[in-house]
Amino acid sequence: MEVSVIGKSQAKVAGADFGNRELGFFNSKVDSKIFGSKSKICFVRSSRCERSRIRLTTKSVQMEPVQSQNSNVGRRSKSLEGVKLYVGLPLDAVSTCNAINHSRAIAAGLKALKLLGVEGVELPVWWGIVEKETMGKYEWSGYLTLAEMVQNAGLKLHISLCFHGSNQPRIPLPEWVSKIGESDPNIYFTDRYRQPYKDCISLSVDNLPVLNEKTPIQVYHEFCESFKSSFSNLLGSTISGISISLGPDGELRYPSQRQLKSHGTGEFQCYDKNMLSLLKQYAEARGNPLYGLGGPHDASSYDEMPYSNNFFKDNGGSWESHYGDFFLSWYSSELIAHGDRLLSLASSVFGNTEATIHGKVPLMHSWYKTRSHPSELTAGFYNTANRDGYDAVAEMFARNSSKMILPGMDLSDQHHPQELLSSPESLIAQIKSASRKHGVMLSGQNSSNTGPHGGFDLIKKNLDGENVELFTYQRMGAYFFSPEHFPSFAEFVRSVHQPEPHSDDLPVEDEEEEDIAETPCPSPMSEAQMQAA
Repeated sequence: MEVSVIGKSQAKVAGADFGNRELGFFNSKVDSKIFGSKSKICFVRSSRCERSRIRLTTKSVQMEPVQSQNSNVGRRSKSLEGVKLYVGLPLDAVSTCNAINHSRAIAAGLKALKLLGVEGVELPVWWGIVEKETMGKYEWSGYLTLAEMVQNAGLKLHISLCFHGSNQPRIPLPEWVSKIGESDPNIYFTDRYRQPYKDCISLSVDNLPVLNEKTPIQVYHEFCESFKSSFSNLLGSTISGISISLGPDGELRYPSQRQLKSHGTGEFQCYDKNMLSLLKQYAEARGNPLYGLGGPHDASSYDEMPYSNNFFKDNGGSWESHYGDFFLSWYSSELIAHGDRLLSLASSVFGNTEATIHGKVPLMHSWYKTRSHPSELTAGFYNTANRDGYDAVAEMFARNSSKMILPGMDLSDQHHPQELLSSPESLIAQIKSASRKHGVMLSGQNSSNTGPHGGFDLIKKNLDGENVELFTYQRMGAYFFSPEHFPSFAEFVRSVHQPEPHSDDLPVEDEEEEDIAETPCPSPMSEAQMQAA
């Protein structure tokens, strides 16, 4: 198999000839039992809306099998036989003008995944695309077309309903929501410097009529009902599961880290007027009105270390004081109540379908080896050396009969700087334990978009356990099909479910050509953006 994008002449998608721009990846050898030697997969983009001629050619030739780069990855574990494998589609698979981006590459990728033995794919469905211009006006056409492509490929589909925005690629909240935010910035999470986070609506307004006299919960509910009606023929058959966005990047958390690679403690997000009002009410109800004036004054900021201020210090830090316990209990309880509202909403809408409901928790593993766990505290998880902050979270998921998505199953302790006192492996073990206690099933994801830091063996290790039933590998794009990555991924899939492909799955030698016209939609995008999870 060849995976390529060629700038000057042609690029092929499973035998499809394209004339288009270069995105820069080429794979000359992938397992011949899955692909023929002239099969190519490429993610192609057009800089403007125009008609391009596409010539399809299908031809298979035997090729030397790929040898696994890891001697252990091909070993099959009986405990993993029930784990279903999915692959995430590109974040911008549907463009802001509701057309399918790099559709031929996706079509070829779907065929490749089906032959490989993958169960299905995950598709992000963005609020800012579907309900872009006007409240209550939904445009599902691009997503319906893509869902039909998945159905025709014989794959299952997991839908992620995204009520948040994305930076890479840039997908903002609906335009009408942003206009409301311009006049009322208190609909957003806000830090102590009064800086709003505009890619997610604050949980403090869940039940306030701030969106054209409707509450966000009402707007989310109507969105879900419209989705259910539009995709009713696919629910429970092709569509096997639905995730609902619970916060920034879809995760149940506060936007405590504003930069992707920040290693500081993060910042408490309780300074919009509605959060401050909730804090004031909570403090007065408990007879401590002075506690309701604001967040901790001695807490570190985004990029600062835990020991730079008093609040997070391991010994004698304010987090262990009466006020610290008061504030952290309130801050985390508001987050859990928000998750409860949204998972309950999803269950009420989709409960009579066969699709399972999912929500995602973050893996805030920096500073896990300290006593205060500051990265978790600012994100909304009251988890310290003295307290299990995930027990109440798992109980909330169980109460709503929802499954929990856990990212970071490719992360290992040894690949993080020792001075950060990070331990993703220990945090994963803790969350798995809390979920097992409450009977909550887990769906795993990887966090790195440049290949598993700890290798596929670490993913397999984390998938081991009776309460892990699904793993979604993020995400389809240029790197995913690169020679540095795809052979190892193919071996990983085979080791979990399909040690050897059946002879009936091998491509036959034939050749057919046809001309097809495609109209792409403009949305310039880099290779890194296609890989972003």
